[in-house]
Amino acid sequence: MTTVVYGEALVDDFGAEQVVGGAPFNVARHLAAFMAPQLLITRIGNDRNGAVVHGEFERFAMSEAGLQIDKMEETGRVVVERIGKGHRFVILPGQAYDFINPEQAIAALETVDASMFYFGTLVQRSARSRDTLHALLDATPATRFLDLNLREGYIDERCVFQSMHAADVVKVNEEELQNLFGWYCDIRPSDGPLAPDDVRTACAALVQLFALEGLIVTLGSRGSAWFGADGEVIVHRDNPVPPFVIDTVGAGDAFAAIWLLGRARGWPLEVALARANAFAGAVCTIAGAVPRDMGFYDKWEARWR
Repeated sequence: MTTVVYGEALVDDFGAEQVVGGAPFNVARHLAAFMAPQLLITRIGNDRNGAVVHGEFERFAMSEAGLQIDKMEETGRVVVERIGKGHRFVILPGQAYDFINPEQAIAALETVDASMFYFGTLVQRSARSRDTLHALLDATPATRFLDLNLREGYIDERCVFQSMHAADVVKVNEEELQNLFGWYCDIRPSDGPLAPDDVRTACAALVQLFALEGLIVTLGSRGSAWFGADGEVIVHRDNPVPPFVIDTVGAGDAFAAIWLLGRARGWPLEVALARANAFAGAVCTIAGAVPRDMGFYDKWEARWR
């Protein structure tokens, strides 16, 4: 059974260095590193950055059945500008991943037996790729995993509403959860901190409103929580802080990948949450979202075997 991953593959352009990224591509690369059957459906340009992305397909021995090449549009690119001690990220418009071809995508989907279907919101900023997503969802009975990944200024509430309704399992971080509370539960940050019971009630309301199998909330170093349709709540707090943190880029993608891996391998929910937490923490100890050294994965595979 294959996990299908749909969405953007791009490069973060630091000027002197280009680093391959995009949440869906990060998820697919992690899955490939653990030898989990996966299919990434995306679109890149016939350019230098596209060659860099293609090189990652080869490095992770990923199937190219879902890789589309656009002869006109450029490979997705995010310009990273240094501002003082921080950075500003400019997600450029009109990139190849905005024009994913539906016929090619459906043909790729038909080559696998899909058990899970991962998607996000950034790829839905354009009508072309958004329509392709819905065509794919209509074409597969696979369980739908939405990694919300809100990007301010690029995604509106309507897109979130439609995506939540299309999903079976939704993963959000605490900031994204606050947005959902404001839109659908009439709970604003200005209302003050919520009591734990109020948070559980609000999350249960979201699960019911969107007919979800479950809602996953990542809590950073404090762990993660699962709110199930059957009322089950699992809060996993055993998430030791890494000895040192290089950056948190890609931690959420790492969590999503391991949760999906656990689903494919039949891990109990508690185990999947624990292992996703631990792996996401480990990714925070390296530079970037995906390790350069493939040996990074070996100890995790040995530990989970």
